[in-house]
Amino acid sequence: MDQTRLARALDAVVEDAVNAVGVDLNTASASLLARVSGLGASLAEAIVAHRNANGAFQTRRELLKVSRLGPRTFEQCAGFLRIPDGKEPLDASAVHPEAYGLAKKIVAACGRDVRSLMGDSAKLRALDPRAFVDDSFGLPTVKDILAELEKPGRDPRPEFRTAAFADGVDDIKDLKPGMLLEGTVTNVAAFGAFVDIGVTRW
Repeated sequence: MDQTRLARALDAVVEDAVNAVGVDLNTASASLLARVSGLGASLAEAIVAHRNANGAFQTRRELLKVSRLGPRTFEQCAGFLRIPDGKEPLDASAVHPEAYGLAKKIVAACGRDVRSLMGDSAKLRALDPRAFVDDSFGLPTVKDILAELEKPGRDPRPEFRTAAFADGVDDIKDLKPGMLLEGTVTNVAAFGAFVDIGVTRW
């Protein structure tokens, strides 16, 4: 197995998961933070060093105090970083800080506090998203914010599915060159990966 291709594929899967699900800014390791869009290894290390020296981040905005992390990088990475139980409730969601004004406008229209409104599907679904469209934010963004307020911190990954072993492939003799089989990676080593395809060990 080509080690470079394997490493690239594994990196891509981790990066996709990190950017789809988000990471906890106060518990993520430097190696995990390095996968966040806009960050790299050195900035991830700087974030962890800042966290170790100053304690947990209370808001996403505090990231701007991290050495070498400027406004442009903040804009790229902030939406993927989560702060559960921070000072700003929206920091625990996928809502980007640049859209907080819009989110608070939606909350104000409900006459509620952000924390009490989050998760109230009935109240949020009763709103007309078109009422919040303006020159800065279109309908898709408004709908995304409503969905995030409805289910804050939801995991967008599909339900986990285990590998389905092929029928009739139970023994090493059943394997033929060129077969495409589904399996489960059980271990990764320097020379390749061990994949269980349901074949009895010989």
